[in-house]
Amino acid sequence: MTAGAGGNGAIAFRREKYVPFGGPAGGDGGRGGDVVLEGDEGLSTLLDLSYNRTIRAKDGEHGGGKDCYGRGAEDVVCRVPVGTQVFDAATGELLFDVRGHKERVVAAKGGKGGRGNMHFATPYDRAPRRAEPGEAGEDRVLRLELKVLADVGLLGYPNVGKSTFVSACSRARPKVADYPFTTLVPQLGVVRIDDEASFVIADIPGLIEGAADGAGLGHRFLKHVERTRALLHLVTIDPGEGRDPVHDYDVLKKELKRFDPELAKRPTVVAMSKADLPEVREMYEKVRPVFARKKVKLRLVSAATGEGMRELLQELFALVSEARRADTDARAS
Repeated sequence: MTAGAGGNGAIAFRREKYVPFGGPAGGDGGRGGDVVLEGDEGLSTLLDLSYNRTIRAKDGEHGGGKDCYGRGAEDVVCRVPVGTQVFDAATGELLFDVRGHKERVVAAKGGKGGRGNMHFATPYDRAPRRAEPGEAGEDRVLRLELKVLADVGLLGYPNVGKSTFVSACSRARPKVADYPFTTLVPQLGVVRIDDEASFVIADIPGLIEGAADGAGLGHRFLKHVERTRALLHLVTIDPGEGRDPVHDYDVLKKELKRFDPELAKRPTVVAMSKADLPEVREMYEKVRPVFARKKVKLRLVSAATGEGMRELLQELFALVSEARRADTDARAS
């Protein structure tokens, strides 16, 4: 991203009839345009910027005679999704974090315009023949990453019913199909508890064993879990794959810990989905004591029939509300 350079100051003298010794009249150059990133909650990806890798603002106009200042260049405003992080490509340093709608950050600052010779007149030099050149704009190579802003992160192996769960508790309509990795990007849904209470849930796709090392899609999307206030871990059985709910829970908890030890400490609710299937109910009675020994209360829910959904969502909202209050208290102190 390259900001615009400032315009040069002018060297000029006033030459008017009946005005002897008019003096210096060189105006200042205009400022260069900034490159600005603006959060837009209507965007969900950085795809648009991937097609325009070089963003450049215009230079400011040069100063002119007769005390005329150069026009400043307009800023270039690039809309990015809320949750975009901006890193220095060379050092990896986090520079900006766009976390609000309409929030703006200056990614590259335009150069100041140079002063014209009208500013350099003194009693000893009434006809200065010098002016300042405009400053160069910032030229930065940046890396943009998107981390979705959600209150609850929805975790689980492929085909445990995450997309169905999101569509059942919100107006989000993710793709639902009976094959692994149906969901290729995080899906956000707003869950309404009542008219004034709601939270955002995100379906994090592609988590399997080895996700922290890049297996499946997990290495691309584990980072989205970092900003969630609570986690909902869905487990179930799949006769075709011989899935073990206890093993799945242990594996993904291990992957979270490997990716970021703090994630493993995040408030977590564990639920067995697809309660409308008889074999799931049978397995639930077998594994519930196993989870209890791990000090984990296993819930039983069905997105298809709505069984256990309201109680589960209210529990998640309570965790989110507590985390929000903690964040507010931390900012106030």
